[in-house]
Amino acid sequence: MIGFLLITHDELGDALLATAAHVLGQAPANVRTLKVRSGDAQAEVLAKARGLVATLDRGDGLIVFVDMYGATPSNVACKLMGEGGKVEAFAGVNLPMLVKAVAYRHLPFEQVVAKALLGGTGGVVQISKDPCNAANG
Repeated sequence: MIGFLLITHDELGDALLATAAHVLGQAPANVRTLKVRSGDAQAEVLAKARGLVATLDRGDGLIVFVDMYGATPSNVACKLMGEGGKVEAFAGVNLPMLVKAVAYRHLPFEQVVAKALLGGTGGVVQISKDPCNAANG
């Protein structure tokens, strides 16, 4: 089973995971979060992340989602990707990305990676006023 790790600032990962569970109707299996707090040392976060990877990666691959590129979460994800195994990472995690990845986790790893990217980018749309006005009639 593909594993998923959300490394985010503060409570964002927990909120995304709880909301994904709401949308999907159940808590997704083999998904964990790692909170990065102000003042956390990157080495400490990396050690915790490695421990989570050891429990999440069951041989089918691991996808790491982080909130923002260039910050501690993404720096840790880069190190995890460089340590071997089948690990991919995405910065800018959003709810459509997470839901799409978890919903299609039964597919081969490379296809789940593609679905996650498609869900993330396709989930960002500008809402037009006209349809909203019609819906609110």
